[in-house]
Amino acid sequence: MLNTIKIILIDDDQAIIEALTEMLELEDFQVESHSRADKAIALLDRNSAAVVLSDVRMPKMDGMNLLARLQKLDNELPVLLMSGHGDIPMAIEAMKEGAYDFLEKPLQPAQLINQLQRAAEKRQLVLENRKLKQNLAQQTGLEAFIIGESAAIKNIRQHISSLAQANIDTIIYGETGCGKDVVARALHQFSLRNKGRFIAINCGGISESLIESELFGHEAGSFTGANKRHIGKIEAANGGTLFLDEIETMPLPVQIKLLRVLQERTIERVGSTTPIPVELTVIAASKDNLAQLGDEGKFRKDLFYRLNVASLTIPPLRDRPEDILPLFHHYAQKAAEHFSRELPSITPSYLDHLIQHQWPGNVRELKNSADRFVLGISENSLASIKRSDDINGSYEERMDQFERHIIEEGLRATNGLLNEAAELLDMSRKTLYRKMKKHQLDKQQFKTSEDDGQE
Repeated sequence: MLNTIKIILIDDDQAIIEALTEMLELEDFQVESHSRADKAIALLDRNSAAVVLSDVRMPKMDGMNLLARLQKLDNELPVLLMSGHGDIPMAIEAMKEGAYDFLEKPLQPAQLINQLQRAAEKRQLVLENRKLKQNLAQQTGLEAFIIGESAAIKNIRQHISSLAQANIDTIIYGETGCGKDVVARALHQFSLRNKGRFIAINCGGISESLIESELFGHEAGSFTGANKRHIGKIEAANGGTLFLDEIETMPLPVQIKLLRVLQERTIERVGSTTPIPVELTVIAASKDNLAQLGDEGKFRKDLFYRLNVASLTIPPLRDRPEDILPLFHHYAQKAAEHFSRELPSITPSYLDHLIQHQWPGNVRELKNSADRFVLGISENSLASIKRSDDINGSYEERMDQFERHIIEEGLRATNGLLNEAAELLDMSRKTLYRKMKKHQLDKQQFKTSEDDGQE
């Protein structure tokens, strides 16, 4: 969290170092001070969890030379310069050269603290972004197949490991675009049937008159237009996995025949009475509750019970924000390879847009956004990524809203107990109290009745 970001304070005036160090430490900043810029540079690298606050007028190496050196080291490292000379041309030049801010001495404490907090937030986002990219590059096996850091996705990976080895029929639930097909492929890829074929059919994409032939195949002459024998999807999946997407759209008469296949593990092509044995795992996917559809007479209950040996539910992307950035990095990298483009740098403001968007189209929508980002047309669609309730908000305002949301979640998870919430959010109780005051949050609104009086 933000209290892991260190403030590197550089000034040749010892009195100023002592005064600033005391003030910043009272605000829960970690401070490391230096009287010479070259000494500070020697201790920094590209991934330093740091923000630099430096005087401009110093012997040997001044603030502008320091800024130039740090820009070469890492142009995303926030550098705040301060000067007592009111040098406007220098301030303009510093900002042009990449300084995060230019502050005039005597410093205004509120302004300094506010800018350091924002710079620390920016640095934290940059470092998390880099770490995610590194983790993705190192992932292998199931973690590289099912991308995400949320508890829900980790749980799904564990279930896939167990179910894949069992080779049992499974139902996957989830909204449109949330990745049901990816989970189905993972169940096949990591199963004992992975040498066989993975055959997918979208039950909602085939007309009712053709779906029976597509699933079961047909003999030549079995109906008008059947000029030769056709091997159906079920037979083609023999020895492997059959994936039936949008199974809730399958016509009821076809459901009856599918049930017989699952029970007897044999099929009969249309126009034939010869049974053909098949060995396969069937994975069905639905955006609707099949048990409820069964109660409504819209889906055969006996087929539901036969398929429902095991089930997995993929939560929508809006309910697992921890997965947004890993997924975006994954698809952006794929898009860069596909379009033969360099992967652009992701700015903190764009990361903020990604995190705050609700993603009604789930992972499919996010993948499309990654494609547009790599193709350089993402800026044209930023408005679609902003939430309607903050479309006119600045970057800082949206970051404040995100910070408030995180603190509310921490307080809600701990029933308003400040010590536990501070530990969960990885911040000091003093910092938590200050941020609660900033966002006008009262711990009592998060307490349950049995927790009253515990703190």
